[in-house]
Amino acid sequence: MHIATKVAYNTIIQAISKILSTILGLIAVALITRYLGQNGFGEYTTIVTFLSFFGIMADLGLTLVTIQMISHPGVDQKKVLNNLFSLRFFSAFIFLGLAIPIAFFFPYGEAIKNGIVILSLSFFFIALNQILIGFFQKSLRMDKAAIAEIFGRIILVTGTILAISHNFGLSGIMWSVVAGSVANFFILLFLSLKFFRLKFEFDFSLWRKILTRSWPLAVTIVFNLLYLKTDTLFLSLIKSQSEVGLYGAAYKVIEVLTMFPFMFAGVVLPILTTDWFEKKTEHFNKVLQKSFDLMIILALPLIVGTQFLAKPIMAIVAGQDFLASGEILKILIVAAGLVFISCLLSHAVVAAGKQKEIIWSYFFTAITSVIGYFIFIPKFSYFGAAWVTIYSEATITAFMFFYASKFVSFKPKLKIILKAFLASLVMALALFLIPAKFLTAWWSLSLVIISVSALYFIVTYLFKGLTKDDLLRLLNKKPE
Repeated sequence: MHIATKVAYNTIIQAISKILSTILGLIAVALITRYLGQNGFGEYTTIVTFLSFFGIMADLGLTLVTIQMISHPGVDQKKVLNNLFSLRFFSAFIFLGLAIPIAFFFPYGEAIKNGIVILSLSFFFIALNQILIGFFQKSLRMDKAAIAEIFGRIILVTGTILAISHNFGLSGIMWSVVAGSVANFFILLFLSLKFFRLKFEFDFSLWRKILTRSWPLAVTIVFNLLYLKTDTLFLSLIKSQSEVGLYGAAYKVIEVLTMFPFMFAGVVLPILTTDWFEKKTEHFNKVLQKSFDLMIILALPLIVGTQFLAKPIMAIVAGQDFLASGEILKILIVAAGLVFISCLLSHAVVAAGKQKEIIWSYFFTAITSVIGYFIFIPKFSYFGAAWVTIYSEATITAFMFFYASKFVSFKPKLKIILKAFLASLVMALALFLIPAKFLTAWWSLSLVIISVSALYFIVTYLFKGLTKDDLLRLLNKKPE
């Protein structure tokens, strides 16, 4: 199959599955926020944030290394995957196991501490999932991962409904999340049997090779975690759980939206890694430029459109109690747009094996962002956290532009930015003219989002931001 078509097929499959899983995830969020309220959802957010630190440390950079190592020609794929899985199993067990006793030294209530104990199981199975997902990404068979993810979300929603109907409280919600993660893993494991049988292997010389390659990514990810999650953790320690809940609800929408750039970059990474390894520099830059254009085309309308729709979105997603989260979302969406760009460029640098060289950029961003959180959160609460988040993402994006230019000689053509911006202005005018009454129900808001999105892409096409050649190439009707 044509490479561009493979990427397009996997991106489309993932996009469709992400739409379905996102809808299911948003249903779960809507149920949870309405059931728990601001304070309860703040406790939920605190639990997830606290465990995120240990889950990310348990990653050890293995998620990206999985794709990178099995993408090299001639590699013993089964051996590498089995050893990666074994290493991930024990790293997750150790780090998430440490989270439980450490939690009891924090000034949290009993509900939060019990929730950390329960939800650590979910993080454990999510950690194991990543190795299998890495294999399916490399093989361009993300349809398999999509099936597992959607089924896991169905279990999550079903469990959430049962927990609410029986009034099991926060702990019941935690168990429903665990059930979804467990289901996702075992379905993914079953679907992988067609390709290989995952088992424990302990080739410690290979473990050393893996860790030698992954430690720069691990350090980078830890610094990345510091500037992404310290805001919520700091909020949970010095502000009320209600404030954490309002910030967490807005951040949940951001997490949903930023799934796509990471998903897309994961699909493109094996292609870029192979091109770099085989010294196909021209094709490498062509794929990266087209990917960059796509990220711009998606990010700009997202930022502009959210300025008009943030409050209606939060009211429908989380309920009227979370209407104030709309103002937070208007700020955080700028950071989300920057993630689209930085994520792609950082994956390009990883494809070239230059992960060690980018550590200092994450270190600088993490330290300065944490300082910013300590200064601005006590004064401005979640607004201070949101603005510092924009700073951190803007800083990382600037660094990634520099590193992409230095290490892979990528100097992106920026004309797409003007075209996408002009199309976004047309979309903004349409949103400005839409009466507020059309934004109060989920079905009418959905219709508005679909309509203005269609308008944006039509105008982008007319401005030649999207060309006929691009569409033909994705449909495998035009050679590269």
